[in-house]
Amino acid sequence: MVPIVDLSRRATRHAPAYQEAVQRVLRSGQFLLGPEVAAFEAELAAACGMGHAVAVSSGAAALQLSLAVLGVGPGDEVIVPAFTAVPTAAAVRATGAMPVWVDVDPGTAAMDVDAAAAACTERTRAVMPVHLYGRPAPLPDLGLPVVEDAAQAHGALGGGERRGALVAYSFYPTKNLGGVGDGGAVVTDDAELAERVRRLRVHGMGEHYVHTDVAMNFRMSELEAAWLRLQLPHLPAGNARRAAIAAAYRAAVPDARWHDDHPSHVHHLCVVRVAARDGVRDRLAARGVGTGVHYPLALSQQPAYAPFRRHACPEAEAWAAECLSLPCFPELTDGEVEHVAEALADCLTGVRS
Repeated sequence: MVPIVDLSRRATRHAPAYQEAVQRVLRSGQFLLGPEVAAFEAELAAACGMGHAVAVSSGAAALQLSLAVLGVGPGDEVIVPAFTAVPTAAAVRATGAMPVWVDVDPGTAAMDVDAAAAACTERTRAVMPVHLYGRPAPLPDLGLPVVEDAAQAHGALGGGERRGALVAYSFYPTKNLGGVGDGGAVVTDDAELAERVRRLRVHGMGEHYVHTDVAMNFRMSELEAAWLRLQLPHLPAGNARRAAIAAAYRAAVPDARWHDDHPSHVHHLCVVRVAARDGVRDRLAARGVGTGVHYPLALSQQPAYAPFRRHACPEAEAWAAECLSLPCFPELTDGEVEHVAEALADCLTGVRS
């Protein structure tokens, strides 16, 4: 079976270097907010072409803290796309604000900017576009602060393009820049916002044991930062490999309904839309190809978020019904990629999509 992802391949490749890094951290005796975190923050900011990066405990924490430093709180509203992972909306609720989801584009799965504009009210305080699957999403220009959910878009954003006030990354192990545990970061060009995030990640503490904000603990460990520092230089090559894999699959079945491409797409996931998805998954499994579904429910369909449903989101729900994720990670062998491409040609050709 060609797996949808196999993290052991990456871990095995970098194990010797990481063992040395672990020993370095252990010898230092500093396990939180030490030199590894500081070095990773500087290297990540440089890689993103932005002034500041603040490492935190998870991608969800990065989103929550980004909203918090903008002053988003109870009674406020934040616009999010209806087709995304639940942590996008959960981060909004963690601030006490209300998520207002809007429909997505049928080709890109990105937030429909016209729908976002129509959803604004006097209580709207921020908008949170999601760069889903690693494809850069358009940023709505609504006169509101923009927090970019770039959890799946490591290496996709740059080139002098307009950025939001803050960009939030996740280093969940499966990500293009994946850790050995949870982790995240907030990247920004605003020094004041960066400093506020730094305070909020340590219980709102500025000076030692002087707390100027009410906050919880969102620290990243030195061991996590040390691993991420090892991975960061390999990100461009890994993204290029992902793009090549996705291109091979598209070439095998050019008439399939693929997620719209983009010059900067980093293919965290390679996604095709198919009707009768379960049957297609079964046929691919019989051919030795693992698949996934990201995500089976739109936010507008999630039971926990039913009280927040305000707008119909048919395109988001259509994506949820048809999306199919294929094996697409840098450590796939050429033989595995060829095998998946051949299976796709057999199983998707002529399938209504």
